[in-house]
Amino acid sequence: MRHRVAGRKLGRVTSHKLATMRNLATSLFEHERIRTTLMKAKEARPFAERLVTLSKKGGVHRRRLVSRDIQDEKVLRKLFNTLAGRYLDRPGGYTRILKLGTRKGDNAEMALLELVGYEPPKQDAKPDKSAKGAKKEPPKKKDKKAEPAAKAAPKRRRAATG
Repeated sequence: MRHRVAGRKLGRVTSHKLATMRNLATSLFEHERIRTTLMKAKEARPFAERLVTLSKKGGVHRRRLVSRDIQDEKVLRKLFNTLAGRYLDRPGGYTRILKLGTRKGDNAEMALLELVGYEPPKQDAKPDKSAKGAKKEPPKKKDKKAEPAAKAAPKRRRAATG
């Protein structure tokens, strides 16, 4: 009978599964978006949300409870200072799972596990190549006087033996 046995095994013993959940949660709070298998994402979601709920309430005791699972001090600080403030008015549902399809090697279902409110970093927009009037800058010419010309050393020839 499986009474009161919740969660997925993920093909691991309990200690390995707990370590996996801790690592996934740490990476999630550090990067705010991680790519993993769908089953790991579904298992890590309540684990991470429980840590966010503890960090929202704050206090020394809750910080110590969370630090059992989040070993990285930098990530722990980010969780309590930045992320907890982001979710103060939210009663739950701090993460979302987006399905990505299957992985090429083993056909495992992949997913993105991300924190709600995550915005990808903006990259500088490159100018459109088809835009009219866009002129390319000519390459800069090197000043010959500023840099002394390096003379090429003459090649040495091997002495002919024979």
